[in-house]
Amino acid sequence: MRAGGSVNFVLLRIREVKSTLRGTVQVPLWSWIIPVFGCAMAALTLAHVLPDSSPITSLIAVVLLGGAVFASVHHAEVLAECVGEPFGAILLAICVTIIEVAVILSIMLSGAKGNEEVAKDTVFAALMITLNGIIGLCLVFGGRRHYEQLFQLNAASAALAVLGTLTTLSLVLPNFVIAGNAQQFAPIQLAIVGFISLTLYGVFLFVQTIRHRDYFLDCAVGEDDNAHEIQHNHPLGGMSVSGGLLLLALATVVLLAKLLAYPLDSAVELIGLPQGVVGVVIAAVVLLPEGIASVKAAMMNRLQNSVNLVLGSALASIGMTIPVVAAISIISGRDIILGLTPEHLVMLILTLFVSTITLGTGRTTVLQGAVHLAIFAVFLLLSAMP
Repeated sequence: MRAGGSVNFVLLRIREVKSTLRGTVQVPLWSWIIPVFGCAMAALTLAHVLPDSSPITSLIAVVLLGGAVFASVHHAEVLAECVGEPFGAILLAICVTIIEVAVILSIMLSGAKGNEEVAKDTVFAALMITLNGIIGLCLVFGGRRHYEQLFQLNAASAALAVLGTLTTLSLVLPNFVIAGNAQQFAPIQLAIVGFISLTLYGVFLFVQTIRHRDYFLDCAVGEDDNAHEIQHNHPLGGMSVSGGLLLLALATVVLLAKLLAYPLDSAVELIGLPQGVVGVVIAAVVLLPEGIASVKAAMMNRLQNSVNLVLGSALASIGMTIPVVAAISIISGRDIILGLTPEHLVMLILTLFVSTITLGTGRTTVLQGAVHLAIFAVFLLLSAMP
C-alpha cells in the first residue's frame, strides 16, 4: 500500500509540474520558428551567403517578414493580457511603432528613390488606416452584431486632442514655414517639433496610465476582476518567455525590412505606381495584426479596447516616429519632407473632423463606420491615382 501510495504521489507531482510548465513556457510553434528562420536568413543574406537580388530570396523574405510581424504582435498580445488595460494597448502600439520605425529607417538609409518622403507617407498612411480603415471595420462589424456600442468619451476626446495637435505640427505646418526648403522644416525647427511631439506623447501616456487611467478602462469589466483573471491565465514565466521571443521577432523584422527596402521600391516603380504607395504598403503590413485584434474586440462588444488600440496606435505612430526620424535626419544630414500634398491635407482635415464627430458622443452605430470606410476608400484611390 505504501509503495502504491508513493507511486500515485509521484505521478501527481509530475502532472502538476507538467501543468505548470504548460502554463509558463508553452507558446505556438510558429511564433518562434518563423523569427528564428527569418533572422538566420537575413544574417546569411547580409553576409552574402545567399543572393540578395534573387526573386526567390525576396519572396521568402516577404513571407518571413509577414510571419515575424504576426509573431511579434502575438507575443506583445500575451504581454498585454498580463499587464492589463490600458497598458496592453500601449504595449501593442509601441511594438507596432518600433516595427514601423525600423522599416522607415531601413528605406531612408538605403538610398532608395523617394526615401526623403517615406516617413511622411508611412505616418500619413498609418493615420488613414487606423482612423478610417480599422475604426470603420470595428464600428461596422461591432454595430452589425450589437447595434449600438458604448465607450468612454473622455478617452477618445483626450486622444483626439493630442492627435490633432501632433498631426498639425508635424504634417501640416511644414507647408507654411519659410526657414526650410519646400515642405521641410529647418534643422532647428525639426529638432524642436520632434522634441515637442515626443514630450506631448509622453504626457498623454502619463495621463493614460497614471493620472486618469480610469478614463481608458472598459466600464463593463471591473479592473480588479480583470487583473485577477489575467494573472491566473498568464503566469510570470509566460511573460518572460514572451518578452524574449518578442525581442527576437522585432530584431527579425528589422533585418528583413533592410533586405526588402530596394525590392519594394523597385516593384512599385516597375508597376508604375506613385512612390507614396510604398508608405501605404509598409503601414498596412505593420498594422494588419493590430487591426485584426481591434475588430475582434469590437465584435465581442469591447469597443473601448478597440478605441484604445486604434487611437493609441495612431498617437504612437506620429508621436514616436517623427522624433526618431527627425533625429536621424539631423544627425545624418539627410533631407526629410514632412509636408502633406494638397489632396492629402484635405483628407487629413476631413478625417480629424469626422473622427471628432463620430467618436465625440461615446455611442456608435454602423453609420459612423460606413462614413470612415468611405473616406478610407477615397484615400486608397488617391494613393494609386494622385
